[in-house]
Amino acid sequence: MYGFQHVLAFYAGAVIVPILLAGAIGLSERELIHLINADLFTCGIASIIQAGGFWKIGVRLPLLQGVTFTAVSPMIAIGLAAGGGTDGLLVIYGAVIVAGLATFLIAPFFGRLIRFFPPVVTGSVILIIGLALLPVAGLDAVGGGSAPQPDNPRYLAYALGTLAVIVAIQRFFRGFLATVAVLIGLVLGTFVAWLLGDAHFDSVGESAWVGVTTPFYFGWPQFSFAAIVSMIVVMLITAVETTGDVFATGEIVDKRVGREDITRALRADGLATTIGGVLNSFPYTCFAENVGLVRLTQIKSRWVVVAAGGFMIVLGLLPKAGAVVAAIPHPVLGGAALAMFAAVAVVGIQTLSRVDFHDHRNVVIVGTSVGLAMFVTAQPNVATAVPGWAQIVFGSGITLGSITAIVLNIAFHHIGRGRGPAVAGAPGAGTVRLEKVNRMSREEFVTTFGRLFQGGAAARAAIVARAYDRRPFADTGNLRAAFQEALFSAPPEEQQALMAAYPDLGADRVAEGEEGEDSERDQASAGLTRLADEDHEELAELTAAYRERFGFPLIVCVRDSGSRERVFTEGQQRLANSPAQEHAAALIEIAKVANNRFADLVADANPIATARTRAFGR
Repeated sequence: MYGFQHVLAFYAGAVIVPILLAGAIGLSERELIHLINADLFTCGIASIIQAGGFWKIGVRLPLLQGVTFTAVSPMIAIGLAAGGGTDGLLVIYGAVIVAGLATFLIAPFFGRLIRFFPPVVTGSVILIIGLALLPVAGLDAVGGGSAPQPDNPRYLAYALGTLAVIVAIQRFFRGFLATVAVLIGLVLGTFVAWLLGDAHFDSVGESAWVGVTTPFYFGWPQFSFAAIVSMIVVMLITAVETTGDVFATGEIVDKRVGREDITRALRADGLATTIGGVLNSFPYTCFAENVGLVRLTQIKSRWVVVAAGGFMIVLGLLPKAGAVVAAIPHPVLGGAALAMFAAVAVVGIQTLSRVDFHDHRNVVIVGTSVGLAMFVTAQPNVATAVPGWAQIVFGSGITLGSITAIVLNIAFHHIGRGRGPAVAGAPGAGTVRLEKVNRMSREEFVTTFGRLFQGGAAARAAIVARAYDRRPFADTGNLRAAFQEALFSAPPEEQQALMAAYPDLGADRVAEGEEGEDSERDQASAGLTRLADEDHEELAELTAAYRERFGFPLIVCVRDSGSRERVFTEGQQRLANSPAQEHAAALIEIAKVANNRFADLVADANPIATARTRAFGR
């Protein structure tokens, strides 16, 4: 049942590419039917390879494969340049086979580029994929095809009714019914449309029972250098989309995606594309529709997709079965697709929640890539304003937005590293280097590093000055240790004065100046500066109770806690501690806050964390 649900969600997107291509290059209806059967058959094989996996091929995640939309325009151009019809098709297949082999061979090299796909890039790409596909769902919802009817009340009722059924089932049911909500919505929507005369199954009787696709059905492929180069470019762009889909699915199933996973996924893309060229189909990639379905249903087993692959192979061999699925009205599919594509966008938002948006560079990366993607999606004809070679990029919002996010991430975070702004600093704020620190006067040192601690100017100055006395510093670790030892070796009354100066968590107003800005940024990392009224009151009660019991504010390293729920829970637990224990706990939290601010302020401040990050990227 789960596998069949994937097939229904996938079917419309699976057949649209051969339909568009056949119409553009002048293929007959009989040739189109064979293309659809071949497409479904090969989709099934490709999905089993990707989800099931063997040797070092296939990512072994619940990812279903389909023909990439990125290839539509280039394939039409190749086909028309070769004279159209089956002659053009043979040149397309020659380019597809070579491009698939090239993708298979370059997969390990592309996998090494994973360090260029941090959450700011993958989150942007996933968000763009979801948002850019919503207009496709919207077009289906108003009838699809070349003559949509947005003013047709029945179409609107079918789309919104299907969506309402999916939402209602997930609200009121649990277990199996909730996980097949999309399938139930599609079946009920189609049934209602049939009762009202808007779903037709005439093509089922006209279709043959068995239709087997054979290798090189249309003839031996022809090879054109220009066509091959064009298709290889398409596959490189598709590799970016596949990478985004793999990261999205990894987020959903709680699997860490590494270099080898990307390599395996791209090998599967390359192998499936080569098989597609042999079996009269086209380039393959992971389908975002089904990523959204996995997110919506929370059915995370890759064997469900393997089962879907088996169903597609059967559909590819049984034209009658395929005709039944093809009879689902466009508005019904559109209603279901609205939920699934939006779910993909939500995965992107979840990924972006791990991005530090106090760093203005990340704001620029996400804003620019999403903005350009939506521009091209809303105004698709702008592609005609650029040269033919650039239309591959400007013809797709997903492609343009993905490339923009990758390029901007490299420009802001990888080129000239160490000379740009601090990771969490304001625009134009520079990092401090160790050699400069060792040349500072005591006054300069206290002014620069006083912001590591909060409030209490005298107490801060005493601790920072005590750290200054340990000069010269051999490395940044030595400098960091000096501040920690100065804090923990300070007299109790000095420590108490320092703790008392920290602002209450979630307070409406914090200290003025740089330390106030630092505190606000720290608290914003877990959303404490934008609490709803009820949460704000709850936190205020907690901090008041804590201050009354211990005589100083509740101090938590919010950046390390990560979420406001954890801050609340930790605060409640600490209320039960003894005053001596909380004195020590507060100092530890102050040290953690100072460590984070130190990493923001000092260049190469955390070589161990940097090494771990780079190792993860590789």
